[in-house]
Amino acid sequence: MSAGHADAGAERYDERPVHDLVGIGFGPANLALAIAVAEHNAHSGGARALRTAFLERQREFGWHRGMLLAGATMQVSFLKDLATLRDPGSRFTFLRFLHERGRLVDFMNQKTFFPTRIEFHEYLSWCAAAMGEQVRYGRQAHAVRLPGDGDVLEVLSRPVDDPEAEAEALPTRNLVVGAGLTPHFPEGVEPGPRVWHNRDLLPYHRSLTDRPHRRFAVVGAGQSAAETAEFLHREFPDAEVCAVFSRYGYSPSDDSAFANRIFDPDAVDHFYSAPEEVKQSLMDYHSNTNYSVVDPDLIEQLYRTSYQEKIAGAERLRFLNTTSLTAVEEREGDVRLHLRPLVGGEPYTLDCDAVVMATGYRPADPRTLLGPLAEECLTDGRGRLRISRDHRVLTTTRIRAGIYVQGAVSQHTHGITSSLLSTLAVRSGEICDALLLDRAGRSVPVTPVGAEPAEDLAVTAD
Repeated sequence: MSAGHADAGAERYDERPVHDLVGIGFGPANLALAIAVAEHNAHSGGARALRTAFLERQREFGWHRGMLLAGATMQVSFLKDLATLRDPGSRFTFLRFLHERGRLVDFMNQKTFFPTRIEFHEYLSWCAAAMGEQVRYGRQAHAVRLPGDGDVLEVLSRPVDDPEAEAEALPTRNLVVGAGLTPHFPEGVEPGPRVWHNRDLLPYHRSLTDRPHRRFAVVGAGQSAAETAEFLHREFPDAEVCAVFSRYGYSPSDDSAFANRIFDPDAVDHFYSAPEEVKQSLMDYHSNTNYSVVDPDLIEQLYRTSYQEKIAGAERLRFLNTTSLTAVEEREGDVRLHLRPLVGGEPYTLDCDAVVMATGYRPADPRTLLGPLAEECLTDGRGRLRISRDHRVLTTTRIRAGIYVQGAVSQHTHGITSSLLSTLAVRSGEICDALLLDRAGRSVPVTPVGAEPAEDLAVTAD
């Protein structure tokens, strides 16, 4: 399938072809958008094709590689892949991937909607390989500038392995920022050789050869924390694993049918049009579908393991509940945790070989990339970006080029699915449609008053 580089007839800027879209980051969100654009291009013909490029700092496609734990399953249905909800006939559905891999019947025989995370990563990589011509891997976007009259932006990037190289400028009519999430550490805690975020679990645990204490600590109470505790307990049968959290135990995620409607594409429309107080109520009501909650089957497994170890008199899986982490002290050869019980008892320390911070992520702010242009982005009364329903950032009239965002940065306007996979397919179609409508608007000349309109002015967007 055509990857979207439509050079023929492309508008030129300063002797360079102008892109219709440059995307920052190439995770699942922008990958879904690349697929939507490629499928539009394949069906629309060269004259109406969108010219696109994506910049990705990784040297190849990868999605949460550090948490591709054996046996860990997705928490979202395979039908919420990169294409099905937009076009069930797409060649980029998860079912099409299984068919090409010769595993469709075998997958069906499992009688599950939830593939393993490893298999879904294989699906994403399969999609990314087909979009390879659109992506410039190993490049870091570091600035965006407005060189002309506001219709064209320039995205500046350099090779990740050569930050002193001369910057390349890509002119574009539209920018889509899908920079994803950044790992969050508790205040005062810095990453180090023995202090990891769960994002780095797989590569870091393999490098840990010196283990004087035979003990790990996992801080956090969400799905990633529970999976990390289970993984370390299984991977290091000679070690104690201490789960540290401030509540009594892991809370179950609500995966019931009615609660799951918060992830429906229609729910984005409802959320976007709701008053601010209703938005906040919906987030509060349904936070237990996604935040700081754990799959009930995993909770039961961990509890059962802990209980069986108590019976055997050899407890390796310990739950330090109602406990607060007050400090982390990385030392030569180990790490010391300073802990404080919340319901009585004296503060104490725990010496470990490593501590894993399963403490979540924070959305990357696209305004950091925009630099001075960030001042042209409109905000609400709380300093958050104002974002239209089609995911475009509202700006002053100085910028007529489009700036679109994907990810958690739009959660306050578009709801809980903004940082999740659930509506990626639909959202990619919405942004693709917005780009086509914008191009159509620029292609139609203004007819002078009293003049007869040309017969060929009608432009439709697929």
